[in-house]
Amino acid sequence: MPSPPRTPEEVRRVACVGAGVIGGGWAAHFLARGYDVTAWDPAPDAEEKLRRLVAAAWPALERIGLADGASPDRLTVAATAEEAVADAQFVQESAPEKLELKRSLLARLDAAAPPGVVIASSTSGYPMTDMQTEAADPGRLVVGHPFNPPYLIPLVEVVGGERTDAAAVEWAARFYKVAGKSVITMERELPGFIANRLQEALWREALHMVANGEATVKEIDDSITEGPGLRWAFMGPCLTFALAGGEGGMGHMLDHFGPSLKSPWTRLEAPELDATLRTAMVEGCDEAAGGRTIAQLVAERDQGVIDVLRATGRLPRQRTEGTDGIASTTSSSMGDET
Repeated sequence: MPSPPRTPEEVRRVACVGAGVIGGGWAAHFLARGYDVTAWDPAPDAEEKLRRLVAAAWPALERIGLADGASPDRLTVAATAEEAVADAQFVQESAPEKLELKRSLLARLDAAAPPGVVIASSTSGYPMTDMQTEAADPGRLVVGHPFNPPYLIPLVEVVGGERTDAAAVEWAARFYKVAGKSVITMERELPGFIANRLQEALWREALHMVANGEATVKEIDDSITEGPGLRWAFMGPCLTFALAGGEGGMGHMLDHFGPSLKSPWTRLEAPELDATLRTAMVEGCDEAAGGRTIAQLVAERDQGVIDVLRATGRLPRQRTEGTDGIASTTSSSMGDET
């Protein structure tokens, strides 16, 4: 059995256990970064869907820029979870959000993976303390929570459980950075982590407004994409609010706007997701899609994320060659900088 890599920089083989939207997105990301990827998923058509997902993601990954040697051909689909992790140097688990399933699968991966190899879970909300209860070596189990699609959204939140070794958390955070991710290493566990709790609050308020007939799905989406979402692409809500305080910064902002926190501007209790609300959400999304298919929407989303990342300097500007043969740099479709 191969020995685990001493440093994240030495990793060459990654296992992706669970090959749905998130696990498949992870596989695409790791392939684009030049790793050999072995995947496993129990679904009978998992390999077909995974290879289709990677193929669909590849044009976007090519536009970002591939690592040397990166290729979809470096993807292998294993027959069992044990086979997938047998020679892995890092394991990314992305099974459905069912606690008992997570517990048993992580224990299974722990028993099969080489000793010392870090195993990370893509869980959207479970604390690792709750998931590592059945593992023989819980010290190497960490949370590595990504955002969809993992091959484009940089953020991954890393945190250990009560029985996780601090060194495993540090190693995983460093590995993700080497693998091209933007990492938040959390000091303590929190159900839902950071970003999910923030977007969940926004989502629940949106459901309230639709349920009460206060706003349509399209109005809610437009209020973000045409408003604060443009700022949030490069500046978080706290710093954005600080700028609202002018030269006085956050202090003045809080002094001036603090009383509004007592105003009825939000409702954090989730509404009842009954048939009426579900229908309103589904029909509203269909209307907002305007006849575009899911595939078209995914392609538009992917290009939009690339455009925002490039426009804000987080990706290199594209090089093009004019008719005179002179290479030039261009920005995304959002326009050149002035």
